[in-house]
Amino acid sequence: MSSNPSLRDLYNPPSSAWAFIPPPPMQNASVPAPAPAPAVPSYQWTTRPAHNSIFDLSPSLDLSEPSSLDVSLLLRSLVASALLQYTSTALVMPLEVGKLLLQIQWIPKDAPAPSSQIYEEEEEEETLSDSTNEDESYFADPAASHTKYPAPKPVDDQGYVIRTSVLEDGTRPEYIIPVGSMNGTWDMVKRVATFRGEGWLSLWKGLLTSCIHDVLFSNVQPLVDNFIHSIFLSSAAGLYRPPLLLPVASHVITGFLLSPLDLVRTRLVAQSAMQRYRTYTGPFDALRQIIAQEGGIRSIYFHPQLLIPTILDNGLRPLLHILMPTLIAPRLGFGPHVAPDTRPIAWAFAQVLGSVASLLITLPIETVRRRLQVQTRGTAKALRTCAETRPVPYNGVVDALWHIVTEERSDLPIKRRSKPRKQQTEHAEENDSNDLIAEEQDESRWLRNTGIGQLYRGMRMRVGVSVIVLLLTTFGGQQEVDGGWAEL
Repeated sequence: MSSNPSLRDLYNPPSSAWAFIPPPPMQNASVPAPAPAPAVPSYQWTTRPAHNSIFDLSPSLDLSEPSSLDVSLLLRSLVASALLQYTSTALVMPLEVGKLLLQIQWIPKDAPAPSSQIYEEEEEEETLSDSTNEDESYFADPAASHTKYPAPKPVDDQGYVIRTSVLEDGTRPEYIIPVGSMNGTWDMVKRVATFRGEGWLSLWKGLLTSCIHDVLFSNVQPLVDNFIHSIFLSSAAGLYRPPLLLPVASHVITGFLLSPLDLVRTRLVAQSAMQRYRTYTGPFDALRQIIAQEGGIRSIYFHPQLLIPTILDNGLRPLLHILMPTLIAPRLGFGPHVAPDTRPIAWAFAQVLGSVASLLITLPIETVRRRLQVQTRGTAKALRTCAETRPVPYNGVVDALWHIVTEERSDLPIKRRSKPRKQQTEHAEENDSNDLIAEEQDESRWLRNTGIGQLYRGMRMRVGVSVIVLLLTTFGGQQEVDGGWAEL
């Protein structure tokens, strides 16, 4: 029984490559055929797409072949990226909350010391007085003695006590954090965490809104920048492309588009965490109430108290970030041709100095923007903030800068405890002279009696972040390591 031989091993599939070979010339029978020419290699083009090295990081995400797309892996990658962004924002959120509350906190210059501080009495060591003490009290000068009880506090028409100082605890609303010493952002973080009406969870107020704002800004800004470059580089437009204007314009446009989210974030962080005094329950409720009560979407974008600070804040930051290193590097002996690719360490050092110098301009604008964002407009009620705010609203950027410098102080008044009555009667004149010296010393500290320090809340934290960026750039060898610290 004979079997047919198998031809499976002899099958050769046809090649899908395109070969362009010139056809052989027509040969005539009467004309002798010329000698064969040497073989010339033919050019071949294959239909296979070029290799993309980006997908070497994850070969299963190579989109060149539709069958290799793993949807589950793609979803896991998106979820991991979102969790990473959310975690990184949550790590810096307590510092952002403390800085924002310091920026909106209002400390008037003429705030008198609280009555509990002035009339504080210390317990005497001797509970029972002998006859000698009675004689001393009998022959004591009535003018040199101080009253034991404070003067009655002023009241309004309805009988409520009028609050005369932000330092008074008796008349302070229960949802406002007591004003403490201006020791920096970390001090405000501790006061928020230990305050009865806030707590540790208040350090992450507005976390979701901040995360969404950061993700959108980091993705929308490059798209806007590419769109602007495509317009200016197109031959049909015929426009000149300024090298500095386009990056600044992309940041301004992106900040303008995302300004409602920044407004909502500021309101959520500033409002009280106590349920009875809370105005907004979340970002969507805040956006809905702002649109319904404060003039609609047009007012959110184009109100002068919101539009002008947004343009200044989002325009000055990239402009100074580009200009300052190029202006500082030649003056530090680094040479006129310092660049990130030629001298990275010198360029990083110039960037740190430039960022610190830029804070002198950008921090006051940011402070004014936060204070104007806290103010409500239209028919909305005043926001009950967890920090002291100015009872009279500001009229604009210039008005806010003027009143912060002239009517506020950068630190609390010097606390003076009254001495026991016996020491007051014996050293009345000495106390008066000491008070006069203390007042002169207090007046000599001009920074304490002006609001200049109020404009630079969070300065030390920003400088610390710049130093960390310099160290990471120097020892890590990376050029753009400060992208995640922009909101600090």
